Amino acid sequence: MHTMSSSLAGAVDGARFWADLEAQARIGALSPRGIRRLALDDQDNRARLWLMAQGEALGCSAHYDALGNVFLRREGQDPTLAPLLIGSHLDSQPSAGAYDGTLGVVAGLAVLRTLSEQGIAHRRPVEVVSWTNEEGARFAPGASGSAWFAGRRDAETILAAQDDEGITFQAALSDCLALLEAHGARFRSAPVVPHAFLELHIEQGPVLEERGAPVCVVTGIQGVHWYEVEVDGQANHAGTTPEASRRDAFMGAHALVGALKAAVAAHDDQVRFTIGKFALSPNSVNTIPQRARFTIDLRHPDPTVLEALDAAFRQLAQREWSGCTARLEATSRVAPVAFDEALVAVLDEAVKAHWPEAPRLVSGAFHDAIHLAHLCPTAMLFTPCRAGISHHPDEHIERADAEVAVRTLMHAVETLLMTRND
Repeated sequence: MHTMSSSLAGAVDGARFWADLEAQARIGALSPRGIRRLALDDQDNRARLWLMAQGEALGCSAHYDALGNVFLRREGQDPTLAPLLIGSHLDSQPSAGAYDGTLGVVAGLAVLRTLSEQGIAHRRPVEVVSWTNEEGARFAPGASGSAWFAGRRDAETILAAQDDEGITFQAALSDCLALLEAHGARFRSAPVVPHAFLELHIEQGPVLEERGAPVCVVTGIQGVHWYEVEVDGQANHAGTTPEASRRDAFMGAHALVGALKAAVAAHDDQVRFTIGKFALSPNSVNTIPQRARFTIDLRHPDPTVLEALDAAFRQLAQREWSGCTARLEATSRVAPVAFDEALVAVLDEAVKAHWPEAPRLVSGAFHDAIHLAHLCPTAMLFTPCRAGISHHPDEHIERADAEVAVRTLMHAVETLLMTRND
């Protein structure tokens, strides 16, 4: 084996990397384009087995844990050292693009292949991971595997989740674990705390494309609060009830939404406020609505802003709106995460070596990295996706951009493996 030089980024086989992405895109492929690989379904499991086969062909060992997270391990000269972990996820939304998550796993595979083909010796083990159920499209909430791995969520709650057909996470997982074992993967029962975690992902936004940058470092992930709101009024006849006598739940909800938006507008333009679901009952054309229900997705990178808006929202929900009462319930709260500054600096140096004008971004979307950041130094890279479209078959990345991003990742991995910080 050879010692590392500064040329590993240039040694990445871009053609093989892209071929691997295309191979993954055929697993669960939709017509005319896109993929469907729901967590722990047959296609997701096929994607895992493909990953294992690629790693084993490189001389890596394949491992899995109690939540079905799959690891490829390239051993280091000192196996007792914590591994450098790279990866993302292979599951998808029901009608998805081929790059969300998959890019980060295949990029990690490209790193392993480069180390292997160049005969590189490194003291610290290097592992590539595919996390279970990041998307949450089949079993909610998502990021199950990474959240459990990082100690942020208990297995019992995860395993009890059910899909739309009543199949439990535990039942689907049992089939997956049996398949992994049958194909020679080794069960990893002892917890592993990585030396660091790196995740390359498509941006899922328009900023990089607008700036013409093929890659950038991500400094953190914004927090999110989810709410369910219910506005209660009184159903009555649409034709006979005077305006002054109405307790119209829709009008109450309309007024409340306006006040919520005004509260949001009092803060900076980084606030993301979305009403994704809205329902009326009895939902009849000639009946005044008795009840309105809607959801709120609230996001911001600063926890103090989220808390200030939380207080404002709760205060507004205590008032009457068009004669109706309101109730607001927080259904999920995930705090913002700032990635490890030293690791961000390593990635930023690698980015600047390949694209000096690249910006730094905060992720507006969730990723497995949001949980790993509580366990070990963590940071991310983004590469652009056309028009910022993701979670859709039209999701698209340019090969040239992706290759720059993978070479940047390899550059950062080389720096980390050369740094003596046992």
